[in-house]
Formats: sequence, C-alpha cells, structure tokens
Amino acid sequence: MKLSPELEVAFNNQVTLEFEASMVYRQLAIELDSRDLPGMGAWLRHQADEEIVHANKFIDHLIDRDNHAQIGKINSPQLDVSTPLDAFKAAYAHEQRVSEAIRSLYRTTEEAGDLDSRPLLNWFLNEQIEEEATVSEIVAQLELVGEDGPGLLRVDAELASRPTGTTEA
Repeated sequence: MKLSPELEVAFNNQVTLEFEASMVYRQLAIELDSRDLPGMGAWLRHQADEEIVHANKFIDHLIDRDNHAQIGKINSPQLDVSTPLDAFKAAYAHEQRVSEAIRSLYRTTEEAGDLDSRPLLNWFLNEQIEEEATVSEIVAQLELVGEDGPGLLRVDAELASRPTGTTEA
C-alpha cells in the first residue's frame, strides 16, 4: 500500500534526519580524533555508519511501498566540543532528538491508520531505547572520570573495542 503524500514527506524527513545524525557523529569523531582519542573517534565513526543503515531502512520502506525517497537539505553540524564529555552529551542530545522524531512519525502513521509501517517503526523505537541507553552510559562514565587522564584513556580503550561494520543492512 502506497503511503499518502503526507506520510511520504514525513518518512523523507526522517531519512534526512538519519543522514544528519550521521554527519553529527562524523563531526564528533573528528573532534575526538583531533584530541588523540582514537577509540572514541572510532566508536563515533561506527555510530555514523549505523545512522546511514537507519536511513537506508527508511529509504527501503519508501521504495517498497512505491513511494519516492528523497534526502532533504542537511546542514553541517555546528557543535561546541571542548571535552570528550561535551562530545557525548551532544551525541546523547541528538539521539533524544531522533527518538522524538521517530515517536512523532509513529503517532502520525497511527493517526493515518497506516498499519504497514508499524513493524519498521517498532524496530526503531526499540533501537532508540538502546541507543539512548548506550550513549547515556558513556556520558555517565565520562562524568565519573572527569579530566583524569588514565580514566579517559580507559574509556577510550573500551570504546575502541566496539566491533566495526558497514553501512549496509
């Protein structure tokens, strides 16, 4: 069943937001790589790749339903990052923004009676719970270690151990 024009716009807005999230994570990775924290940078780059996978899931949903997927305008992220904690607080704030956008998209599809989007959006609702919890845990760890060099290096090493993947689902 083809999405209504209004739902097509709403899904395309989510596609754009997912690509924006990827850009945010890429910029945060640059910031931490430039501070000689390669583990944190690698974790953030992996997260950026994961956001592209998320965008692809929405694109596939649009195409599978005979709609036209389109990426909207993406602004370069303007982030004020002085510390690793700043970077992960920015990541957490962006995850919260994405979570709210997905909840809003879910509500919009429910109002339209679009049952076919439920499986995809349920997956994303669960994914966002995990995303927020993970980044929140990193924020808490960075708050605990503060500016302690050995503590930051421990968190950096732990984040470096994250398995890497690709941008394909």
